[in-house]
Amino acid sequence: MDRLDLAALDSFAAIARHRNFRRAAVERGVSASTLSATLRELEAQLGVRLLNRTTRSVALTDAGAALLARLQPALVEIGEAVAEARSAQAEPAGALRINAPEPAVDLFLAPLLTAFLKAYPAVRLELTIEASLVDIVAAGYDAGVRWGESLAQDMVAVSLGPPQRYAVVASPELIARVGWPEHPRDLLRLPCLRVRFPSGAEPPWEFERRGETLRISPTGPITSTNAALLMRAALEGLGFLPTFDGYAEPHLASGRLVEVLADWSEVFPAPFLYYPSRRTMPSPLRAFVDFVQASRRGA
Repeated sequence: MDRLDLAALDSFAAIARHRNFRRAAVERGVSASTLSATLRELEAQLGVRLLNRTTRSVALTDAGAALLARLQPALVEIGEAVAEARSAQAEPAGALRINAPEPAVDLFLAPLLTAFLKAYPAVRLELTIEASLVDIVAAGYDAGVRWGESLAQDMVAVSLGPPQRYAVVASPELIARVGWPEHPRDLLRLPCLRVRFPSGAEPPWEFERRGETLRISPTGPITSTNAALLMRAALEGLGFLPTFDGYAEPHLASGRLVEVLADWSEVFPAPFLYYPSRRTMPSPLRAFVDFVQASRRGA
């Protein structure tokens, strides 16, 4: 077998996953120019071009795609073997890479992370906040956080908290101006603040009461992907806003917002921490899963 550098093969796999030299360089902890030189040396050793690259794009050649298909499972096996060897150490150490959407970070992960990192000072957290669905294995993450309907089938999932609900909220000033909605359909004639996902989708507002389910698509002065902007608009009386009850709670307690249609509020499970089903786990991930489960038992 040719004496190829494993680090060079791993670098090629990182570039292929990201389709971007800069992002792959960040993952590998090297400069983009160093990564480019590594790839050129690897292609010279193999005598074949693995990637077609321009200033704007990176794409696999047929040879590169064939190599990656065989190489990726082997790199995963090697990574697991190294993680298994390291797991014998007394203290979990190294990177813990997690991908999660912003509400899950704000309401569930953030309250856990400081205590966890104080308990395990040798662990280095790398947290990516992202709303779109991600293949965490292909993207190089140890774990992800998503709500149940978005989980892949072959993942182990651990709940991050108790059930939660959406609350439709508005400022007292808006209620005084436009009136109190008695039924979800009343919102169709009232100003509402709409959420747009990064994908461009605008989810309908869902309500449920005594077995009756209702979906509506109201309109209003603002549609945005930014949750903080929408909350500010609600506080300033621009419209009705459906939001996680964890976001609404401090404003409801202060009286700056009031909840409407509470008997129509939808209750649903908390998000899940999920990770690949493997024989072994990196020690930082194992420690974090145990920490989450212990926190849930103590809640």
